[in-house]
Amino acid sequence: MESIKWGMIGCGDVTEVKSGPAFNKVPNSSLVAVMRRDSEKAKDYAQRHGVPKWYADAQQLIDDPEVNAIYIATPPAQHEAYALMAFAAGKPVYVEKPMTLNAASAIRMKTAAAKTGVKLCVAHYRRAQPLFLKIKALLDGQEIGNVRLVQLKMFQSQDSNIIANSASNWRLNPAISGGGLFHDLAPHQLDLMVFFFGEWTSASGLSLNQSGIGQADDLVTGQVLFKNGVVFNGSWCFSVSAQDKADLCEIIGTAGKISFQVFGQQIKLTKNGIAKVYDFSPLEHVQQPMIEKVTTYFLTQGENPCAAEEAILSMQLMNCFTAKA
Repeated sequence: MESIKWGMIGCGDVTEVKSGPAFNKVPNSSLVAVMRRDSEKAKDYAQRHGVPKWYADAQQLIDDPEVNAIYIATPPAQHEAYALMAFAAGKPVYVEKPMTLNAASAIRMKTAAAKTGVKLCVAHYRRAQPLFLKIKALLDGQEIGNVRLVQLKMFQSQDSNIIANSASNWRLNPAISGGGLFHDLAPHQLDLMVFFFGEWTSASGLSLNQSGIGQADDLVTGQVLFKNGVVFNGSWCFSVSAQDKADLCEIIGTAGKISFQVFGQQIKLTKNGIAKVYDFSPLEHVQQPMIEKVTTYFLTQGENPCAAEEAILSMQLMNCFTAKA
């Protein structure tokens, strides 16, 4: 392939700015077709974004001879089925996070990709953003010495605006999302821990529905021991008051600490009582750096920026934290 001609399955709000337009803004990449089961909405999206083709059937999009790569942007419940269809057609897949409903499904996707010899990449796009690359560089350069502990907390109210809007509140339906807001937000955070610290050896946690609203758990805690000896503690609660909202991750080392918001634009490095702040500008399309790396990978000009094996590690952590006795 000389260029990637994308077919996008799913045209929800997450694709309006975060990802969709970026496919036409990176070298050797273009969005040539979109699919949504509601044909009028698919047509509307295509016309507004200048996409030449639209479909109401995923198989028809996958079979389009002009399309040579698939971006799956549906809710997680449909990721595995659409990925298997794309693999059968020999077309590489870039799939939204979380990779799928659970680790078992993710492993099936990985196995199918390997069996068919088709490339698979997961949209843990923070791996490619300048802010998180800077954090990794600080860690790799041992700016805070040897990392000992990570403390993360994500507290949001029930009317949080931190997630993308959608016509239906599918993120609170475990059958569609895999869980509640934890399954929508924690993949970003846990994948960063895997990106920073690698494989883990043990993990445990607990989850429950404290508010009693809906089917999804709204409080999750988790603890992880990474192979390199780093210990992670995380807490997520989605039923706090508005004034108690929090998004904070602190990486504590033998010579200082790094503090940042996973959904923010700033890093604070503290050493010897002195703080140094790194500010980053918001990205117009948050997935654009990742899409550029995926395009390069699909063209066999670079490495996979987030392989299934890596995404499975964070899927397994979510399973460990939310498993019921």
